[in-house]
Amino acid sequence: MNNFELKNPTKIIFGKDTIKKLSTEIPEKAKVLLLYGGGSIKKNGIYEQVKTALSNVEVVEFGGIPANPEYAILMDALQIIKEQDITFLLAVGGGSVIDGTKFLSSAALYKGDTPWDILTSNTPTKKGMPFGTVLTLPATGSEMNSGAVITRKETKEKLAMGGVGLFPVFSILDPLVIQSIPKRQLVNGITDAFTHVLEQYMTYPSGAYLQDRFAESILQTLIQIAPKVIEDPTNYTEASNFMWCCTMALNGLIQKGVPTDWAVHAIGHELTALYGIDHARTLAIIAPSHYTYNFEAKKEKLAQYAERVWNITEGTIEEKAHIAIEKTETFFNELGIDTKLSKYTNNYKGTAELISKRFTERGWLGLGEHKNLAPNDVEKIVTMAY
Repeated sequence: MNNFELKNPTKIIFGKDTIKKLSTEIPEKAKVLLLYGGGSIKKNGIYEQVKTALSNVEVVEFGGIPANPEYAILMDALQIIKEQDITFLLAVGGGSVIDGTKFLSSAALYKGDTPWDILTSNTPTKKGMPFGTVLTLPATGSEMNSGAVITRKETKEKLAMGGVGLFPVFSILDPLVIQSIPKRQLVNGITDAFTHVLEQYMTYPSGAYLQDRFAESILQTLIQIAPKVIEDPTNYTEASNFMWCCTMALNGLIQKGVPTDWAVHAIGHELTALYGIDHARTLAIIAPSHYTYNFEAKKEKLAQYAERVWNITEGTIEEKAHIAIEKTETFFNELGIDTKLSKYTNNYKGTAELISKRFTERGWLGLGEHKNLAPNDVEKIVTMAY
């Protein structure tokens, strides 16, 4: 097991009817910027619950943060933060709204001229404006970690940021909110969380037995609840397990002491930036090809995954490993997700070369747990995913 440090300061408030607890979590005399997305919270009752809980708090609102938080839109929110002397941010939404809020948390205290430099320089944020979240769409785990991904439409870029200053102060997780989530978004959430776990697990054996078991238990639980959550999101037991799986998949716990990959995410982000494909679906497009291309390096862990998660007990390591990849792709397909890029765009030819070129220009010359996936390897992986 590798050396590690672990500190997660986010307070989780989990359970039914917990949105009303907002009133005790917002700092006294704070001036709050309430951030949300396309307005669904005004249709499903969440907005009303939040406003009731904040009845004694000075609140300014900013809606319209899109599914991939867009830099230009966030810059409009940043102007409000500065003009209105905002002191606390509250994200009410899924990963996109929370990620956008993390960018604003960093940008609000940023001393440079161009906040986009926070992303291009890959400089960790040590201190940001404090913020909390009310989670409305389980998927990304952003409610209990310090990472974010921001899109810039004009340049078709999607870049990551993070740092110890970007943990939410608190996050309210009420599983009742998933009752109004469309099936497509539920499927995306399951897929996103599942792939988050794979990125931290599907590397090579490192002697971290407990972390492996943690990861496998999340994967097993997601497989168990997926059809039930999709069929009946009003089932509280399934909904609560779904929500907690998504949070646990990326709150830092399972990645400590182990090697991690993240190449699937790096490549997937480019597909979203180029074609607007849902983030979770880009991961499902790339993951099978990525594991197939890197089969020799990952076969021991793939075989372990086959045995422990998919109950494949017969065959050689290689045979089990191949079945593991097949099972994973079938799982995504059964959720209703296509796993080939050509199913999403007719303009896929040349995509692999373009992504390879972008990675070269950025200096991303060694991805994966071994830092040995060069841009030409990425090109081959994407081509396999056509």
